[in-house]
Amino acid sequence: MKRIEFAVTYPPALRHPLHRRILDHAAATRAELLTWGPTASVTALLWVDADEATTDALLSASASTVARSLVDAREGTYAFVRQREFEFADAVMSLVADAGVAFLPPVSFREDGAVGVEAVGDPADLHEFHAEVNEVADTRIERVHEFERGRSPAALTGRQRAALETAADVGYYDVPRTAGVADVADRLDCAPSTAGELLRKAEATVVDDYTRS
Repeated sequence: MKRIEFAVTYPPALRHPLHRRILDHAAATRAELLTWGPTASVTALLWVDADEATTDALLSASASTVARSLVDAREGTYAFVRQREFEFADAVMSLVADAGVAFLPPVSFREDGAVGVEAVGDPADLHEFHAEVNEVADTRIERVHEFERGRSPAALTGRQRAALETAADVGYYDVPRTAGVADVADRLDCAPSTAGELLRKAEATVVDDYTRS
């Protein structure tokens, strides 16, 4: 079996409402659907890279949310949410329901507009899923590797992942390097020391994950 990480950029009409609110909100840049309960119960555990007040505002704007419980966490907020519906567009839910693959959490709503999704299955089924999703959204394969029981991707926090993505975008990892930590910090709107620490921890996690693969 193969394990593939996809980045799916849906058109605005198919974008999840929470993702739309994050893209419009300066104080939050990422949310992760960490796990979910049975479809009938419409329960989910989320993580948002924002404080409790911002997270509460993002969730309260949803008409389908009937209850939520927030827990402050380092670099973000956990939210246990009950809804009337998951709010994914019908076209998206149909793709998931008909897919011949299994999905691994988290589902990541990213600042760049993409949704990070990881799936496991037979290569032919994964190829078919990719083709079907690509008919309704721009779908990019980010990583392909063998599925191993007990293996999980690098446990990056939302801020660490954002730091890596920003560093790559500004040229921090170019050869020769075309940007420094200060440029990453400027894009993240934080102190250079904070950006440097985020990058060091993220790099250590990624290297550890790679050497164990």
